[in-house]
Amino acid sequence: MTSREGRISIDNDRATLTFERRLPHPVERVWRAITDPEERGKWMGDTTIDAREGGMMDMIPAAPPIPADQKRMAGRVLVWDPPHVFEHEWNQRIVEPGVVRYELVADGDGTLLRFSHRGLGVRNANGFRPGTHAYLDRLEAYLAGAELPDWQHRYREVAENAYGGQAW
Repeated sequence: MTSREGRISIDNDRATLTFERRLPHPVERVWRAITDPEERGKWMGDTTIDAREGGMMDMIPAAPPIPADQKRMAGRVLVWDPPHVFEHEWNQRIVEPGVVRYELVADGDGTLLRFSHRGLGVRNANGFRPGTHAYLDRLEAYLAGAELPDWQHRYREVAENAYGGQAW
């Protein structure tokens, strides 16, 4: 499985989920889409970011279709290195505490996005893989100015085609 589709690596009882996507947009444009609360809100969900190392982040993802208090994510910003690295804690009721990292590297006239979510339990990593894939597809569509794919539909499609049918 390619890292575009997501890869899980396991160390004891914890897993790291990784993706790589080449985006045909400059690093600065991708950085804004990931870190500007207004832009992030359009493809990911309502977000507040205190844009500095040690600042707090709070987000309610647009999906999955569960109550907001269960999917609310909060944590500290661990790395704030514009426009290259954004890393933050991922504290959410439905999953183990973890760390999410976005690394942006210039790649010709585009950007290589390296995404990781570490600290997940193995079962949750398998559940997050199609969901993260769906959100990254939404990011790509947002950057392209295209219609955003429906998260739930995309999750099911990806899970059925690539990950053995596990879906919400």
